[in-house]
Amino acid sequence: MGAYQHILLAVDFMPGVEQVCGRARELGKCTGARLSVIHVIEPVIMAPPYEGMPSLPVDFEQQMLKSAQDSLKQLVDKEGIEGASWSVEVGSVKWTIIEHAREQDVDLIIIGSHGRHGLERLLGSTANAVLHAAPCDVLAVHIDN
Repeated sequence: MGAYQHILLAVDFMPGVEQVCGRARELGKCTGARLSVIHVIEPVIMAPPYEGMPSLPVDFEQQMLKSAQDSLKQLVDKEGIEGASWSVEVGSVKWTIIEHAREQDVDLIIIGSHGRHGLERLLGSTANAVLHAAPCDVLAVHIDN
């Protein structure tokens, strides 16, 4: 197998995301791979409010999406990931990352790992789920806490 051609960096906005971005940036430069960045938002379930519980604004998911897009653009700029394509998607985090990797012919997914409990202590629940279902290599970057 040759060098990686297309790297997908899956990010959240948790502390330590800079470490994951740095690793992706370094690998992209070393291999000459195209770099894509994705952030996934879980869909908001709109249930009728209970008495005394306020309802969410009708456009709440759109507000979340816009906020995440702004945050991701700032992260990409701040971390110096020049030329990377980036997107914010709504869906199951695991399946959206995997489907994006399949659709875009990604050959390496880079994801942060900050799980702390039980089996998840090894990788983190999202990183572990992606690792076991990905159509390509996965690099789980340990985030120092």
